[in-house]
Formats: sequence, C-alpha cells, structure tokens
Amino acid sequence: MRTEPKNAPAPAERGELLLRVDDLNVRTPHRTLVHDFSLHMAHGERIGLIGESGSGKSMTTTALLGLLPNGVTADGSVEIDGYAGNLLEAPEADLMKLRGNDMAMVFQEPLTALNPLMRAGAQVAEIILQHKLAPNRAEANRRAVEMLDAVHLPDPAQAARAYPHQLSGGQRQRVMLAMALANDPALLLCDEPTTALDVTVQRQVLDLILELVRERGTGLLFITHDLAVVANMCTRVLVMNNGVVVEEGTTEEVFTRPQHPYTRGLLAASDLDAVDEHGRLFTVATAQAYVPPSTDDAAPPVERAAPPVEQANASAALSEAQPSRSVETQHSAPGISTPGSALRSIGDPAETQDPDPAVPPVERAKRVEAQGSAPVMRVTDLVRTYTRGRTSLFKPAPQVHALKGISFEVPEGGRLGVVGESGSGKSTLLRILAGLDQPTSGSAVVAGNEVKGAREAQLRALRQNLQIVFQDPMGSLDPRMTVEQIISEPLLVPGRGETAADRKRMVAEMLEAVGLPASSAARFPHQFSGGQRQRISIARALICRPKVVVADEPVSALDVSVRAQVLNLLADLVDEYGLTLVFVSHDLNVVRHLCDSVIVMQSGEIVEAGDTETVYRDPQHPYTKRLIDSSLTLRQELAQST
Repeated sequence: MRTEPKNAPAPAERGELLLRVDDLNVRTPHRTLVHDFSLHMAHGERIGLIGESGSGKSMTTTALLGLLPNGVTADGSVEIDGYAGNLLEAPEADLMKLRGNDMAMVFQEPLTALNPLMRAGAQVAEIILQHKLAPNRAEANRRAVEMLDAVHLPDPAQAARAYPHQLSGGQRQRVMLAMALANDPALLLCDEPTTALDVTVQRQVLDLILELVRERGTGLLFITHDLAVVANMCTRVLVMNNGVVVEEGTTEEVFTRPQHPYTRGLLAASDLDAVDEHGRLFTVATAQAYVPPSTDDAAPPVERAAPPVEQANASAALSEAQPSRSVETQHSAPGISTPGSALRSIGDPAETQDPDPAVPPVERAKRVEAQGSAPVMRVTDLVRTYTRGRTSLFKPAPQVHALKGISFEVPEGGRLGVVGESGSGKSTLLRILAGLDQPTSGSAVVAGNEVKGAREAQLRALRQNLQIVFQDPMGSLDPRMTVEQIISEPLLVPGRGETAADRKRMVAEMLEAVGLPASSAARFPHQFSGGQRQRISIARALICRPKVVVADEPVSALDVSVRAQVLNLLADLVDEYGLTLVFVSHDLNVVRHLCDSVIVMQSGEIVEAGDTETVYRDPQHPYTKRLIDSSLTLRQELAQST
C-alpha cells in the first residue's frame, strides 16, 4: 500500500490532471539550470516545450523521468496520475516501474538509443516483458510485431528481425516509437524526435505520433526548437530561456500575440517568410519590427514587405512562361541561371527579356551581365557507380548507381540550391565537385578545372577555387588548433606566397567579416558556441578567396535564431565577395529563402530544376510536390490549425 504524502492534492483534484509539476529546480553544485519550472497537463493534452540549446528543456524532461546525470540534482514537486507521491523523492524501484509503463521517452537520435546488438523486435518485446504484460517471450514477440505494424513499418515481421543499423533513420525512429508506446503509457515525452530526419520522413513520423496519441488519449510533451513542428503538433506551448519559462499559453495565442521579447525573437527568426527592410532574416536582436503571423494569414513570401530586388525576382519568376520543368523525359536538367532570368539548356543563349520596371537599373544591368557570363560550374552527363563487395561466388558484385547522368550549369554569382533526401546523390555530387571523388563517366568543370582525370596539382587549383562549409563545425574543426591556425590553414598550400604577417592580417580581416572579435584568433573551437563555430568554418572557407562556396547543410544543426544569423551572414558574404553559392539542404524553406535556382534530386537523378520561386509555386514532378507538401512552415501550420 502506498501512503499519501501530507501535501498531496485530493484524489479527485489529482485525477483531473495527468502531470503536475510545481517549482521544479535542477541544479549542479555551481549553478541552477532550471528555475521554478511549473507545468499542469491534462490527460490527452499536447504541450510543446520550446527553447534554444542550453535553455533547460532536456534537463527538465530528464528530471521528470529521474534520469539526471551524476552531480545534477532536482527539487520541487513532480506528480503523475496513478502514483501517490513526489517522483523526485520516489525510490528507483518505483521509477523503473513507471518508466515505460506510465511514461515513456522518444529520444532525438535513435541509433544511439537502440541496442546495436539486439534485433528491433526483441527490443520492443523486452519492454513488454520487463513490465510483465505478456506471459512469455513468444507472446511478447507477437505483440512486438503488432506494435511495429501499428507504427506503420512496412513488413513488420521482417523489420522485427533486423538490427538497428539495417534500418533507415525514419524506420529506427518508428521502432523507438513502438517501444515507447508498447505498454500504452499515459504520458509520452518526445525530445527532438525528428531533427535528424528528411522532410518527408519527418512529416510521416509527426503524423504518426499525432495519430497514435490521439487514438490512445496519451498526453504528449514535445520538446523542440522548431516552432513550425509545435504549431503542427501541440495545443499549448511553454517557452524556455536560460532555465526559466518566460511565456506560456495556447499555441495560437503565443505564436500570434507573443508577450515576451524572447518569444517574439524566436518567432521572428523561425519565420523564413518574413524579412526586414533590408531583405534580411529577422534575428532575436532585430525582432522589434517583426509582425507575427495571424491564423488567417498564410501569406507567401512575395506578398511580404521586401526590397525591390526580391520583389522583382518573385515577379519575374511568376511571369516567365515555362512549358515544363519536370525532367523525367529529358536526359539533362535545364541549365540554372541567375535570379529573374529564364531557364536555359546547356549551351543555349540567355533569352532577351523586357526590362522589369520594378528592378533598379543597376540591379537590372548586373542581372543581364550575369545571364550572359560563362558558367562557373558545368556538369554534363555525370555518372558515378560504386561496386560493393561480393556477397556470392556465383553472382557479380552488386553495383550502386549514385549518379545517373545528371547535367546542369551555374553562372557566375548564382545561388543554386540542391534539394533531396538521404540517398538522392547529393553527397556524391559534392564529393565530385570538390575533387574528393572521381566520376565514372561524364564531365564536371568547376571554375575552369575539369575534375575527371585531374592530377593532384590540378585538384589543388580546383580546391583553391572551391571551398566547403560542412554541416557539423565541431566535427570539421581540429580541436587542437587555434582559430588562427584553422582559418589560415588553406593559405599554407604550395604555390601561395603569403608571409606569416600576411596570414595574420588576413585572419583578422576574415574574423571581422564573419562578426567575431579579433581576440577569437587565440582561442580553441570548444570555447565557442555552435553558431560561432560555424562562423569560423565560413571564415576558413573564404580566406583564400574562392570562386565557389559549397554549403553542405550548414544550418541544420543550429538553433533557429543562430540559423537566421548564419543565413544572413552567408547571403552578405556571397554578395560582398561575388561568390557562386551551392547550398545543399533538406530544409526546403531555407533553400527558398537563400537560393535563386534549385535542382531537385531523387535516386541519383535530377527530377526537376529551375527558378526557385517558380519550382516551389508550381512543382511539376510528383516527388517535388511531395517534398513541398511535407515541409512545415510556421504560417501554414497556424493557418491550418484554425
């Protein structure tokens, strides 16, 4: 028999709520991470907990589960319906019964949360057996397959026999969801469950979570920094900043009528359909002029206040008559041209257009000049086929067709977006363009350098003209080198004549260009935030004055406010240095904001290409339509929630 604590609410009062958190504090010996956090959740309610890295979201949820790391303590009151007592004071034996039975967690990265040595079905069955909800392992295995079927895994019996590494990211997340819901818990906690997933897989997983919690009447606490996801999933929202809840209310109230400056800043930085008077994305620091969206206003970007050039680009994109942009029946994708210009096939002259009165004469002249310029990047019939190891003595080695004869070109100063899901061939294309891989056949000419058959000396020249900004700056920056050494490293290749003093001066100039103080040069990567490390990566890429910058998912791992800062920085530097930008992303909204042209890749082929705004407004290929329909934007989700 459990005894009622002295300060416990009456059973009827407690029964009305699923979760009651009052005055929760999470502390280390040196500082408080979460201050006076309170949350009252009804049965079946869906609440979003939003905030940036370091805001205290994850510490709050791990405290609720009793999973705080060593050296971190929690005090306050946490009660869940069905357990008479404070979870913060509950013995570990009670918490083990509650975890997975009354409350369950879906983590951000399933590959690290799943046991790599156990089959997927066995991991689901283990949850059922641990809580004695099946009489034997055979029954638990049968129920595990049923759960895998319930989360819409294709061929659940086969998936149950697979190991985690044999499943895709979306399939692994579905296994995690099956494990979390196997015992029908009353409370489901999701900690950034779709951050690492492709856009269509993200939409499928979110729809699945929503469907399952609605069917089961499960309470949902959804932790994320993506406000569009919260608008899609949750009815109520709490905003955290530096361990404090600064605002809470219904999703509609908070997102359309924010009261706290930090909430307004997050909304402004998340809304890629809104720009300031200079055409730049809002950040937390510049959000005073931002007008939050209303639930009946899902205005597309061309209807927002924008600088004349952006308005002209959108107008031109809408007015150009294109017979078809789907390249299913074409061997080559249309050539990619600069903003506002008509699409042209490789080798075709640019079409003459009537001057657009909305565009200033100087900008119009620049655009015409760019249209007539030779492409800085020309890809023709590019094929890359990999041969896997033999699996049988009697069968030929299997082949993987990573690229299947793709063609496109990018003029000098163009901004090309490359969109596609995992396995589409984006990474293979980038490796070839950077001279890190050789094509099986076809041609790739970058800044006058042919990649196919190039020797090391020729590739060295190519890499001086093409630099890459990687997705994870912490993984691409040497932790043992100072910032000055990291940024100046591209200047140390043979053939360059800069002295040590020259390199020191150039590093200082690049730090200033990316908005970092000169004192940063003496520090190490671990002493910077994620956004600052990405600025260092950009400085390293630009110090040798390349003609082409390839950005490979450079903002996917960043908070929304930092994302806006880095996107603004990239746009400014591309304009200032006259760079050609190739921007690879699975976030279609980011590509739409930053790029004037786009190619859509699927299974090693370009299925659609053209002016970005035209492709997004009127997609011709079913795959492009699916990608766009799966994308979540804050304005669209708010409009659809009413």
